[in-house]
Amino acid sequence: MSAKSKLSTLILILSLVFLYAGRLAFAKQDPELKQCTHQCRVQQQYDEKQKEECVRTCEEYHREKKDRESLKEVGQDPDVEFHPGGELSECQSRCVGLAGEVRQLCLFRCQQKWRRDYASRWEEEGKKQSKEDAEDEGEEEKHNPYVFEDKHFSTAIKTGKGRVDLLTKFTHNSDILRGIENYRLALLVASPKSFVVPNHFDANAIFVVTQGRGTLTLIHEDKRESFNIETGDIIHVRAGTPLYLINRDDNEKLFIVKLLQPINQPDHYEVFYGAGGAKPESFYETFSTEILEAALKTSRDKLERFFDKQGKGPFLEASKEQIEAMSSHEEGSKGGGLWPFGSESKSKSAFNLFRKREPSHCNRYGQLFEVEEDEFKRLKDFDLRVSYANITKGCMSAPFYNSRAIKIAIVVKGEGYFEMVSPPVSPKSSQEDSGGRKSGSRYQKISSRLRSDTVFVVPAGHPFVTVASRNNNLEILCFEVNIENNVRYLLAGEGNYVQQFEKEAKELAFKSKEEEVDRIFGNQDEEFFFPGPRQQRGRDYE
Repeated sequence: MSAKSKLSTLILILSLVFLYAGRLAFAKQDPELKQCTHQCRVQQQYDEKQKEECVRTCEEYHREKKDRESLKEVGQDPDVEFHPGGELSECQSRCVGLAGEVRQLCLFRCQQKWRRDYASRWEEEGKKQSKEDAEDEGEEEKHNPYVFEDKHFSTAIKTGKGRVDLLTKFTHNSDILRGIENYRLALLVASPKSFVVPNHFDANAIFVVTQGRGTLTLIHEDKRESFNIETGDIIHVRAGTPLYLINRDDNEKLFIVKLLQPINQPDHYEVFYGAGGAKPESFYETFSTEILEAALKTSRDKLERFFDKQGKGPFLEASKEQIEAMSSHEEGSKGGGLWPFGSESKSKSAFNLFRKREPSHCNRYGQLFEVEEDEFKRLKDFDLRVSYANITKGCMSAPFYNSRAIKIAIVVKGEGYFEMVSPPVSPKSSQEDSGGRKSGSRYQKISSRLRSDTVFVVPAGHPFVTVASRNNNLEILCFEVNIENNVRYLLAGEGNYVQQFEKEAKELAFKSKEEEVDRIFGNQDEEFFFPGPRQQRGRDYE
């Protein structure tokens, strides 16, 4: 049989299929549809399945025809939404030699097939685009590993009286921060008059109180050490030390930032609750009953009743009398005087940021408080410096970099932004991509808005700057790891490192006379904190 004969037979079959389309309910309403239904029923060569297919095709054709007529009534071209391509034109060309209803059915079939193919291609293209967008977002996140926001925190513990939020691993987005992969950051928030049940963890820790008042008790091998804590206190907790804590304020929440250095596993630590019962689960109950009976010299029944009493979680509400009793006596102090300026400090485990005689840097544009290893000996265990910057609204810190220290910073209050110079971390190569890298540049500008609880990391050697918003001061708590033998190099302002260059070095490096170099790098006469970009506008620059 020739190709033309095959085509004619196919079209005839399609015509019969279309003529059989339509259900009885529709047939009673439309003569044309009724006729199509009748033709379907009288085709003896069709079995019941083929007749049903014919009915469905008739209905589809009838609905399509009505839709097209409705569009014409309101002055719209029923074909305007479609743009026939090569496949549709090829199919329609086969209908040219036909006439009448058979031709219309042939054209309709071509259009329906094209529409299905078109919709399928559109759907696939949409899926492909969505996948590419998701990959771009993932790539962007992967290659911008320095900033961590709310979405990067998970709630490790939560009750009605408090919670602990744990920041994801510093290497979560990229391995570029491997230098601090064995550190974790956590936030503890305790409601007024709450008690944190005794626990210990397999990590060395530095606590910094960023808001509120409490009493912390550490259990050492041969003594108990209790001391009242307040905003600015830095507390060192050795791995495995049992501790418990109260918020002794009636109205204000207690906020503590924790920097932890795990002992057993890199970048992972566990919390163990000795006290407790059903919730939190006490590790005592994990031992077999026989062991507990022998170790505590207590019967099984009494042990079960004893450990089942507590079931309200690790944060509990304490009475006013209990709070007063635990906070009224500080133990471990030997000397008198206003702490920490007495002959002996209140505790070897704690030190206050804000009770130093004066800030490290201070002017009307900001203040920087720092605690070094020689002031608080326990920081030596971490090779760490703790600092707190309070940048006046609309002002900025001096651009600088650390020679070997890695800065882990968390915004305590306020808003602003930071910029950092980094080697390229994004594969994109536009004239200037979203990360700020200019085409062909060996550096990339990393920038981000800063708000409360935003964490950002500045690796050693990376120049950076922080700027406060025009509305609020920007307060930032910083942990600087690898501080031993670190040098802070200021890039602008009084004491910047270019001022120490020799005359010939200045002229060779900047291809300018020494006088011009000195003028550029000597214009800013403030040290460490300056007016910000918006405050500088309108001023006369030399």
